[in-house]
Amino acid sequence: MDHYQAVNHILVSLFNDIMDVEEKAIISDEFKDISSNDMHIIETIGLDSPKNMSAIAGKMRVTVGTLTIAINNLVKKGYVVRTRGEKDRRVVFISLSDKGKKAYEHHKQFHHQMTEAILNRLNEEEIEVLMKALNNIRDYFHIEHGKP
Repeated sequence: MDHYQAVNHILVSLFNDIMDVEEKAIISDEFKDISSNDMHIIETIGLDSPKNMSAIAGKMRVTVGTLTIAINNLVKKGYVVRTRGEKDRRVVFISLSDKGKKAYEHHKQFHHQMTEAILNRLNEEEIEVLMKALNNIRDYFHIEHGKP
């Protein structure tokens, strides 16, 4: 297998493996009523101050209409809270409920454990090489595909 095929194979299988492992790890018995995509919406909403729908949709690179469907489901399931703006009642802000904050922390813990497990397998020199390679990959997606 040449370098092109090897890198292509690794990137595709790594992406799929991360998605599979994450799905199994974060959608536990406690959070079985939401999808991995829902968990990423929860992550995007975050623990900071409430966000409007446009801000969340922009970060996720989806339309407000698409996001609205998912937010409706998360509100029904008790993960997300909608509140109206005080200055302009037409503006709707989205924040996490206590249940949503618990899901957020669960997802954050998965990422922490995954990162620690990988770093524990590498020495300092390997970590530096990995960091450079991952930064180059990230830069490709940001530059070539307009990801902010």
